[in-house]
Amino acid sequence: MTDGFEHRHGFPPGTNEVRPAGRDDQTAARTLAQAGLIPADLVTFYDCIGDLTWSDIGNGYFLDAASDVLLRLEEHGPVVAAADRMVVIGSNGGGLSYVAGSDGSVHRMRTASLDEPELDKVADDLRQFLELLEGSLTRFIADGDPGSL
Repeated sequence: MTDGFEHRHGFPPGTNEVRPAGRDDQTAARTLAQAGLIPADLVTFYDCIGDLTWSDIGNGYFLDAASDVLLRLEEHGPVVAAADRMVVIGSNGGGLSYVAGSDGSVHRMRTASLDEPELDKVADDLRQFLELLEGSLTRFIADGDPGSL
């Protein structure tokens, strides 16, 4: 993805990585799991993956570290929408957050406001969401457009 990036875009690539989970990430994920605040597949994800930073794919795609998810919950509480308590797990780099519902579904917020969230469901579960992210990366590599996840 980074081969020829600077030539095409006029600036060097930023951080584009999937960081493996460390002990702190795993501890934060267990704390979230014990509190019943994140779906089981997200706990499994955080046991292996620390965070995802694709700053140069479109506006960027970011999946936050479990410790950041936990801190945001402690400071601001969950996102409440349609009687579901959801957690912010990342963003699209354009100011819109991704939230995971208690059923494992993933939604994109329509606005940056967490107070009165308006959501669009983008995936039934984390696996489908990760597959959509992979598709965005594949499209970006092929034609420079990640799509509209």
